[in-house]
Amino acid sequence: MLKLLTSIPLYQSMRRIGRPRLLPLNLTVSVTYRCNSRCLTCNVYDRKADEFTVDEFDRTFASMGRTPYWFTMSGGEPFLRTDLVDICESAWRRTRPAIINIPTNGILTDRIPAMVEDIAGRCRGAQVIINLSLDEVGERHDVIRGVPGNYEKAINTYHALRNLKAPNLTLGIHTVISVHNVGRLPEIYKHITKQLAPDSYITEIAEERVELETIGSGVTPAPGDYAAAVDFLTARLHEQQFRGISRVTQSFRARYYDLVKRFLDEHRQIIPCYAGFASGQIAPDGDVWFCCIEARSVGNLRDSGYDFPAIWFGEKARALRERVRTGGCSCPLANAGYTNMLMHVPTLVSVGWEIATRRSPGGKR
Repeated sequence: MLKLLTSIPLYQSMRRIGRPRLLPLNLTVSVTYRCNSRCLTCNVYDRKADEFTVDEFDRTFASMGRTPYWFTMSGGEPFLRTDLVDICESAWRRTRPAIINIPTNGILTDRIPAMVEDIAGRCRGAQVIINLSLDEVGERHDVIRGVPGNYEKAINTYHALRNLKAPNLTLGIHTVISVHNVGRLPEIYKHITKQLAPDSYITEIAEERVELETIGSGVTPAPGDYAAAVDFLTARLHEQQFRGISRVTQSFRARYYDLVKRFLDEHRQIIPCYAGFASGQIAPDGDVWFCCIEARSVGNLRDSGYDFPAIWFGEKARALRERVRTGGCSCPLANAGYTNMLMHVPTLVSVGWEIATRRSPGGKR
């Protein structure tokens, strides 16, 4: 954690003057576009890619040194990759991240728990976070996700994961807030937290992304509807006590909700964006993006001999980095948003103060 905090002024300097040259501390790795869901909020399964092999990921990770602090192994549905355990192990062995985060729809009950147990065992020095997606309750969830029986399978997967004996495993629930469920967020939240008691409950606003092929889809809720939903969630956050890393995550989450509310009204960078500076993404075919909203490639790793720094510090990246720095794009993307808040001193101080002064579950500060 100390290494992470001491890197903040360095990234701030990189954003201001281009020096020092740093690799991203928050890296999303999309391991596949394939998905066994057919969500109303996502069409990523329509995308095709010549997917990276484990060896290609390994060569890429080897070029990064020990920079990434937080990996997100994303999709599509990541667990459709039968070699996901090997990919995660490679990321851990090569870069030693503190966190490996994996979202999942939970459909593959016969596969996910064993793979998660294996990942947690092979990556013992990392906190492994599994965020299981539930956008509604019962058949309503199945309608949004486009798969009959999805909810039941996800619940079975959740319970199997909860029974794992892995001290470095955090199990959360993730809900995408869209036009299809925004009015029912209080009911969804109450049911999920009462029935499942997850380590964390997080939400993300449905966005029109190039990556998801949802441009023009109208999935984003109206500003007033979203504000009402997250105001309810924020109030619940202030009533609860979380443990470990979830305390930090939930404190940042409340501030993310406020940032998204402001973005929906103002459509600009509310705080400086660090996509292309402290956060980035690798697509399943090796394209390097700053983020998935516009999915603009700054180079392909196969063309660079799997040399990530060569692309990250290349001419295309420098040009796009300047566009980000001057506010030429804006979005409410949660993954990048966490990094942006970490780099924003007023937000960081506010989160630190809240964590220091709130009582722990045992009644101690």
